[in-house]
Amino acid sequence: MTPEERLDELEEALEESLEEFGDCKWSRDYGELTLTVPREQLLDVMRILRQTRSLAFEQCMDVCGVDYSAYGDSEWTTGDAANSGFGRGAERGDKPAPDASNRFAVVYHLLSTSLNHRLRVKVMLDADFPVVDSVRDIWTGVDWFEREAFDLFGILFSGHPDLRRILTDYGFIGHPFRKDFPLIGEVEMRYDEELGRVVYEPVSIESRTLVPRVVRSDSRYEQGWKPEPVAEAGEADA
Repeated sequence: MTPEERLDELEEALEESLEEFGDCKWSRDYGELTLTVPREQLLDVMRILRQTRSLAFEQCMDVCGVDYSAYGDSEWTTGDAANSGFGRGAERGDKPAPDASNRFAVVYHLLSTSLNHRLRVKVMLDADFPVVDSVRDIWTGVDWFEREAFDLFGILFSGHPDLRRILTDYGFIGHPFRKDFPLIGEVEMRYDEELGRVVYEPVSIESRTLVPRVVRSDSRYEQGWKPEPVAEAGEADA
């Protein structure tokens, strides 16, 4: 079965299994299907994806957050940090950035080992209240994935039994993967000999561009360039 035929089969199974969920939409992107689900329907849809025999997504391989607040901009504002280096965002042409009601997204990557197909599931969340139900009761392995998305993006997972920071310190301020988080951070920490403990202080370093603006020419990208032929062993001796 070719990859396209496999996608056709998966799309037919989704259409049959999610017939009652008219707000769910899917599209083909990068050789996979992307299913967009309203957050109030997430748990019901995820249970169907796990339990339906024609879908059988036994594993959730990854859960990650996305901040679309500067989507389409080649540069985005990050507090007082300098923005004079290389662009950190991709140009998206005339595609507008989503409004505040769709600032964040949670993306799930599902795998069916028995049927050998994959599915990308996306849920859009608003800026003021980015909350979605936890799918830990469906796939236990997402426990730390959801904690990471909470830590880095500030996305809340309702029903998670232990939703706390996992990569940053417990006293960390803010969520570092949000586009409006300053590149130099909010605070700095050091060990104080007199106090005998770690102390937090306002950031004292100066904002600077960490990547120099340097453009190097490379003949490999010039029009008409071709690699030189490699000489055979006998030809080299001659």
